[in-house]
Amino acid sequence: MNKYEYIDLKYRPKPSDLVAKYRIVPNGVSIEKACEHIAAESSIGTWTEICTMSSRIMNKLKPHVYDIDKRRGVVKIAYTSELFEEGNIPQILSSIAGNIFGMNAITSLKLLDVSFPKKIITASPGPAFGIKGVRKVTGISKRPLVGTIIKPKVGLDSLGHTNVAYSAWVGGLDIVKDDENLTSLPFNKFNERIRLTLRARDKAEIKTGEKKIYMPNVTAETNEMLRRARFVKAHGGKYVMIDILTAGFSALQTLRIADLGLVIHAHRAMHGAITRSPEHGISMLTIAKISRLIGVDQLHIGAIIGKMHGSGKEVLSIQEGITAKTVNEDDKRDVLYQNWYGRNPVLPVASGGLHPGHVLGVMKYMGPDIVMQFGGGCHGHPKGTEAGGRAIRQAVEAVAFRRPGGEELREALSYWGK
Repeated sequence: MNKYEYIDLKYRPKPSDLVAKYRIVPNGVSIEKACEHIAAESSIGTWTEICTMSSRIMNKLKPHVYDIDKRRGVVKIAYTSELFEEGNIPQILSSIAGNIFGMNAITSLKLLDVSFPKKIITASPGPAFGIKGVRKVTGISKRPLVGTIIKPKVGLDSLGHTNVAYSAWVGGLDIVKDDENLTSLPFNKFNERIRLTLRARDKAEIKTGEKKIYMPNVTAETNEMLRRARFVKAHGGKYVMIDILTAGFSALQTLRIADLGLVIHAHRAMHGAITRSPEHGISMLTIAKISRLIGVDQLHIGAIIGKMHGSGKEVLSIQEGITAKTVNEDDKRDVLYQNWYGRNPVLPVASGGLHPGHVLGVMKYMGPDIVMQFGGGCHGHPKGTEAGGRAIRQAVEAVAFRRPGGEELREALSYWGK
């Protein structure tokens, strides 16, 4: 007889199960005992026997710990979908990533991956545009999209911001994006910045004959966020950006189901506080899958190369998790099985310390279906922002189409290296 209520190594997950993969470091107990505490606390149990529990509830709703790798401390738990409210991402996370992180039975816990059943996936809209939709909006089909983040992050007034954006666009960049902490500040008010920058976008389109994109940051209290998003749409914007973790998944859901016809660009500010430790927290892969489920169209995932933490294996597994139609659990990348039931794939965004000399490496590893964002790697060009934009565009076209680079690219490579 199994002495554990929730461990069943013969169990095989059903298509209707939500499957979570954790790394566990127990605190003075066996890994099996730690698994029991986690499975109970995340579902129907508590720390002691209770008179209100019945065999009916236990048999119907208990999760199953079906895989334990003691060497790595990695376990997989299957939860029946009846434990979750469809379309309610906060409730789902309150279960599989809630109280369990503070339990005495563990020293540390990391939610490595999650696989959602059809019932939960189809209750959420997923991305409205995704990769194909973004390419249709931008008119760019065969190369990565390239953009910049206005620098300094904050400090420029609305007109200064607009002038930098225009220089980047006429230099050849497709995208100008607000940084994660630029919202509506005393010296750079949101409404004025949007009006001026979108007018500059229109001028840049006329001058270059190309489609140009502005991604304003609408992150704010939820009602204000929606007001700002509607303001962007009313003034001819096609995109909005939101800091998905600081705003919260509820706010992201609210923005998505408002269905404003705007591409949603997701910035992952604050993720390092949650994802960086290999032993504790929630993986970026999990956050990425939740973001796809809710319905972002673009998501920052790291760039392998550059200033931000994240191994190549990790970044590529995240890219796989938000772009693949189906991933097999026994795949060598060790991500959980996930069928997305027709939900659009998300366009990955590579950013963080990139310059033109990184383009070849980023495209080699991540392919053409990406957005590459350059901040200092554009504005730090020896000849300024417009030249920086030209260098980046030249680098991308050199790799994608084998076109010779120009003077601006040569200067960038001389300055930053290859």
